[in-house]
Amino acid sequence: MLILGTAPSAASLAAGFNYAHPRNAFWPIMFALFGGGAPSAAADWESRRALLLSNRVALWDVARACAREGSADSSIRDAEANDIPGLLNACPGIGMIFLNGQKAAALFRKLAEPALTERQSMIPRATLPSTSPARAEPLAAKLEKWQAIRAFLDTQMET
Repeated sequence: MLILGTAPSAASLAAGFNYAHPRNAFWPIMFALFGGGAPSAAADWESRRALLLSNRVALWDVARACAREGSADSSIRDAEANDIPGLLNACPGIGMIFLNGQKAAALFRKLAEPALTERQSMIPRATLPSTSPARAEPLAAKLEKWQAIRAFLDTQMET
């Protein structure tokens, strides 16, 4: 499966890995789903990457470039698409796309969807609540909705 965000935040760009802002719920959610708890402060990018790879999770952004002030998704403008059709061609085993928030879903519809092949457009998609700290929702509530990832992977293991 593939999880698509919008574009890296300023904290992520500075740290060199996705969802680096300490209040972003992405990594606590991933560790709760797959790693049995919260990531330690020392969990580096390689351990986070290994967690995703071992659970067959690909991570990317809809936009390869954009203009925005700060890190708020609401301020994204002039977004340019990543080559999502190319990624889906290179990784034909992707059977589900999860979008991290409404802005990622809107950018996907605008930038990626028109370029998808017929086969690619048939890949199911689901929009999950944004893990951004700007979305004021308790971690437990976000985690409950993100359980859709675990449910998808569990059904894949059965087939």
